[in-house]
Amino acid sequence: MEFQKHFNRRATVQAAIAGLGLLAAGGAMAADPAPVQVGLIAPTSGLYARFGQVMKMGAELAVEDINKQGGIKSMGGAKLKLVVIDSGDSTEKAKSAAQRMVSEYPDLSVATGAYLSSFTLAVTEVTERAKLPMLTLSYSDQITGRGFKYIFQTSATAGRQADIALPSILDLAEKASGKRPQTVAILTDNTAASLSTVKALKEGGLLEKYKLKLVVDQTFTPPLSDASSLVQQVRSRKPDLLFFLPTVISDSKLLLEKMNEMNVKVPTIGFGIAIAEPDVLSTISPQLLNGVMSAVGNWGAKGQEDLIQRMKTQYKEPWMTQNAISTYGDMWIMKSALEKAGKPDREAVATALRGLDEGRSPYFPGGVIKFDEQGRRIGATLTVIQWQNGIPVTVFPLENAVAKALWPTGK
Repeated sequence: MEFQKHFNRRATVQAAIAGLGLLAAGGAMAADPAPVQVGLIAPTSGLYARFGQVMKMGAELAVEDINKQGGIKSMGGAKLKLVVIDSGDSTEKAKSAAQRMVSEYPDLSVATGAYLSSFTLAVTEVTERAKLPMLTLSYSDQITGRGFKYIFQTSATAGRQADIALPSILDLAEKASGKRPQTVAILTDNTAASLSTVKALKEGGLLEKYKLKLVVDQTFTPPLSDASSLVQQVRSRKPDLLFFLPTVISDSKLLLEKMNEMNVKVPTIGFGIAIAEPDVLSTISPQLLNGVMSAVGNWGAKGQEDLIQRMKTQYKEPWMTQNAISTYGDMWIMKSALEKAGKPDREAVATALRGLDEGRSPYFPGGVIKFDEQGRRIGATLTVIQWQNGIPVTVFPLENAVAKALWPTGK
């Protein structure tokens, strides 16, 4: 009988210990929730691989920072897990990659990327049907002009950029030189992207609106064999601004070399990041690039010095382009939406994105982290960058500038 009592007591103690063990295990499970999958779909192979790889760098840095700061607190500190999908280098490949993304990663709660607007248009046809919320830096007005409910554009649209760029550049000129430009020259190739910008300036009425007289208007077919006649016209007409729209780097080099040879010193402004990619330095010398500006959607700026240094240290990148900083910022927008949603559910995250009102962001120029009914970030503006001492740096908006704009006065 005593043995039976002892056995029963021993069994009771063992059961209690086992119960405590189960509680401890349950507590450990609660303290370590499943990671939340967030996606990046971008070209990491093929013709545009360089840009996709830089976007991946920005995403990785942000995920690292968010996880170090405690992950998604409303989900018990769940960590973000980055899923990278290679969109390839064509619209067809991008659409196929999007189909693969939504089918192979059903737990994916939100994504960003696509890079080229044509890729983004194809990708979002797929993600919209899957009700997967997507953020993008791509510029096309059509991306958020189709009535879609699951696409969110952090950049100013292409249509808005044309409206924003010119007054921004004129304001910069006046602040930098004390004089508001009155005459402009346009040197452009006949590629679609360049001509669309020129069309907005001329036929869209922007030059007329800002009382700018067009004194040189030249279009050429790339590649150029001789830039003498083009540059001679700029030299003789002495414009206050030169809108510089070659898309082929060899043409940019030829034009800049001829301008240097003829001692043409006029503020030179491009559009887009082609003239500011690190590999440009393998073709064009820093001396020729010095002073050249470009209007872009985003760029590494004031207040981001530590982040830019990490890009240099971890990835050996000489500076932080719009593809890196915007993707970094997108991850923080995802974090805010996930916190508000409280669960890694696509519909809940999309609803949270539509209702975000986070105030100003340190990672995007102008506006706030709030989206209108079309999915466009409210108040989004542009960044003007300028080559100075071998590096393209932000010079406008002034609150984001890391350097004062250099403004040539001789012609």
